[in-house]
Amino acid sequence: MTPDLIVFFGLAAVAIASAVLMIASSNAIYSALYLVVNLTASAVFYLLLAAPFIALVQVTVYAGAIMVLFLFVIMLLGADRVELKPGLPMQAPIAVGLGFALIVILGYGLMSGVGTGAEGPILPVDFGGPRQVGEVLFQSYLLPFEVTSVLLLVAMVGAIVLTRDEPKAQP
Repeated sequence: MTPDLIVFFGLAAVAIASAVLMIASSNAIYSALYLVVNLTASAVFYLLLAAPFIALVQVTVYAGAIMVLFLFVIMLLGADRVELKPGLPMQAPIAVGLGFALIVILGYGLMSGVGTGAEGPILPVDFGGPRQVGEVLFQSYLLPFEVTSVLLLVAMVGAIVLTRDEPKAQP
């Protein structure tokens, strides 16, 4: 076994365990922290695939900024103290059935060798680097980039407006 394979299987175990703990945790803050562990494991997967820029973006944007935003919203709304209401009556059986179907499809794909044998396109050495991503993002996709930033700003302002307490009227 190569060192890359050992690291891959170790990270796979960490990613699966953190995903299961994230879903199973009853505390929203612990769930968010387990998600940080999962996102960091995903970043190391990107490093194993020789994509350091994507790994850095994964850690910076998702495990950093987005998780700070999640924790801010959890603390602001007090979601860590909210009692869960019972779900839909058929929710659990449907979830189990869909999970079983996913396992069967993945097992079939692994056993049949789907996706093996064909090599992908040959990419240039600097493909996906910061310079190329920046050029494409700010030349070809500048308008969607700016629209997304405005939408995120509106969502943040909306969350703050919806969660603030109204001032009490003076008698």
